[in-house]
Amino acid sequence: MAEKKSFWKKCRSIIWRTTVFLFLSSLAYIIICRWVMPPITITQIANSFSYGLKRDYISWDQLPYNIKLAAIASEDQTFPDHSGFDWDAIERSMKPKKKGKKTKIPLGGGASTITQQTAKNVFLWQAGGVGRYIRKIPELYFTKMIEWIWGKQRILEVYLNIIETGPGIFGVEAASQKYFGKPAAKLSRAEAAMIIASLPNPKKFTPKPMSRRVSWRYPQILKQMQNIEDDADLQQLLKSK
Repeated sequence: MAEKKSFWKKCRSIIWRTTVFLFLSSLAYIIICRWVMPPITITQIANSFSYGLKRDYISWDQLPYNIKLAAIASEDQTFPDHSGFDWDAIERSMKPKKKGKKTKIPLGGGASTITQQTAKNVFLWQAGGVGRYIRKIPELYFTKMIEWIWGKQRILEVYLNIIETGPGIFGVEAASQKYFGKPAAKLSRAEAAMIIASLPNPKKFTPKPMSRRVSWRYPQILKQMQNIEDDADLQQLLKSK
């Protein structure tokens, strides 16, 4: 009996030390990434074996206004206001679908916010099925931590630098060079919308040659960009540092 208790005591000690180590190391990495771009992500590593790796990190002030506005208009229109999660969108996504009826989520109203996508892309992994649900707990943790430690501008800056924008292409600068032959700073409003329109499957949906989905979606993003542009909180967020 004493040996059994000793065994479980050692197990609890190992679990506790492991938990503390993971927390402290993750916290240190989050703090480092507040100022330093992530050197590599799991998604980038996975893609590099099949497609290579094209990326070119640029600073907040080098990221064009148009691409920042397009990302928020398309992916997360409540980004300036929420604390990491869009609970209304989550509630909508969890409602059961009626048989024979398709549930439509409005543009910019998906359940996964830009903060959640950034947390997943920087610290975690892409997965479907069971892996997707296993990822949810650490995703909650990283989402809240980067909201508290990074702030909105840094989250959007990292997001636009590390999102997958084509086969082996990451970030809007690499996408701009690949598809339009110029730096992201010179992207037009329509070109910025085209790059964002390739999400969430940029391997399949590309600006050039323009896929059917991009040609359908980017005019909608342009319209939403115009609709939300005058929002005071949005303008405060998008100003230069």
